[in-house]
Amino acid sequence: MNRISAETFFATESDFILYCNGLLESYCPDADDIAMGDSYTDLTASKSGTDFYKPSAAWDADRQGSWDISSWRSVRRANIMLRDMVRAKGNVSDAVYNHYEGVARFWRAYFYYGKVKTFGNVPWVDHVLDVDDALLYAGRDDRELVMHHVLEDLNFACSNCSTDTKTYKNVINRWVALAFKSRVCLFEGTYRKYHAVNPSTNQPWSNQYETANDFLQEAVNAANTIMTEAGLKLHDDYHALFTTSAIGDISEVIWYREYKASEALNVFNSLTLNFNTSTASQKVSPTKALMNMYLKADGTPIETDQVSMSEEFAGRDPRLSQTVHAPGHEWTYGGVTGPKPLNFTHVVTAYMFMKWSQEFESNYTTGRGDNSVPIFRFGEVLLNYAEAKAELNNGSLSQADWNMTVGALRERAGVKNIYPEGGAAYVADKWLQDYYARAEGAAVTNLSNTILEIRRERVTELILEDLRVDDLYRWHCANLIADRDTEKGWKGVYLSADEVKNGMKFNGYTYTFTSAGTNTNNYSIGTSTSDNNWTLTDGDHGYLVYHEDLRFEERMYVRPIPTSALSLNPNLGQNYGWEK
Repeated sequence: MNRISAETFFATESDFILYCNGLLESYCPDADDIAMGDSYTDLTASKSGTDFYKPSAAWDADRQGSWDISSWRSVRRANIMLRDMVRAKGNVSDAVYNHYEGVARFWRAYFYYGKVKTFGNVPWVDHVLDVDDALLYAGRDDRELVMHHVLEDLNFACSNCSTDTKTYKNVINRWVALAFKSRVCLFEGTYRKYHAVNPSTNQPWSNQYETANDFLQEAVNAANTIMTEAGLKLHDDYHALFTTSAIGDISEVIWYREYKASEALNVFNSLTLNFNTSTASQKVSPTKALMNMYLKADGTPIETDQVSMSEEFAGRDPRLSQTVHAPGHEWTYGGVTGPKPLNFTHVVTAYMFMKWSQEFESNYTTGRGDNSVPIFRFGEVLLNYAEAKAELNNGSLSQADWNMTVGALRERAGVKNIYPEGGAAYVADKWLQDYYARAEGAAVTNLSNTILEIRRERVTELILEDLRVDDLYRWHCANLIADRDTEKGWKGVYLSADEVKNGMKFNGYTYTFTSAGTNTNNYSIGTSTSDNNWTLTDGDHGYLVYHEDLRFEERMYVRPIPTSALSLNPNLGQNYGWEK
């Protein structure tokens, strides 16, 4: 519902349901929001990504959006409900009233979390503005105050939203609010731990309201409540979480966007098409760095990544071959089922994603995917708990905590669970240590093995679920988006001299690397390191590199306040580093 005109609206529970369904319809993340959200990170290569990181794009306040009337309408809609729902007092029970107040405050927190991630300091608006309201011309509030209010809203939602998932199935309920709170508080707690200053002002945190540890403890509390009270459990089939329509029947899933081929809900997504065609989406590819994040099934890191692509999946964490196209993977095309090929016009690293792909033929031409998409799931909650405890007070994660979180996820996947602080059984991963040592965040060179392994698990469990960029930003590691592990491009498959000369065999097909034009099974390899070219790191062999020059500067942890907004209200002020 976009407009409320009746003075008597919000008088009944039916009115609440109608309005809240409108919020869901407008603001619930869709398939592309979730599955394509990691399309431009340090671990995923793309042919067509955001200009924000491109030096040639010269991003500035003139180009920045997300501050117009439509961008703030979401906050207004939550405040309208909070203002007008008092009409229902006496018409509904206190429990119903408080539940829907919790829903409205959940959405206000949801909207403000996005605003803070984007801009840092923003105006806190907790009522419906009139045309002459002084707040329209006020300055921005400090991020610490805004996040204090976000936490207040989330605490109310977590205390008052219903636990009745039959009446309130796949809408905002207590478990959705708690899952979101665990995500938000982990983000803000680690953000303040790894950023010495508020990036909007370049001034140290005042800690006037909550400290970094306060937020981390709130994340632990929220996750622990779900773990001990919600009755959720990990689903035994990881890949089914991303290829199944009826994920509402899977106990791991807390909130999801439903897609289904039926008379009642004939709604589809285009995820399979997006990940398998050169004519749609961002043409996103896995990188060598992503491949290296996956352990071997025995719980130890790989010894070398200089192996043939056909051998790279053997003996590895099974989630690797459930995320990236691997030997033995089949599809149906042209009415024939057989080994699925790579498509070099779509991928740029020779690796190809398969996490969200439903392998039936119409998906590759018309995009009729009916796989529903998890928004919050128990697997993330376990990782939020583990990381918050590991980061809290310099580490309070016990082996028992590890076993019921990261360890449980690895055991579900088919990977041996080895506690990082457990002695000789654990093998430290120098590649992983060196990878994060390239980041510019505070203390990133002194990360414990436990923190490193949790960060690894967030990749192997959650990649392509729209969390990687947020993770890099909160860890003060966003420079890795530009630096990656080659600085001037994304590193892909390793090719021997023989494979370069005679072709690479993979899943029943042969792929070549000549100076001829790029097509479905050939990359045009040359020596130019300018954008959109491929080279090999060692001349006639080595890692395939797809070149695109990117940049990241400290000021980019927040976006500039748009020029259009400043022209209407100069009191907003500009974020640090973006001043003209």
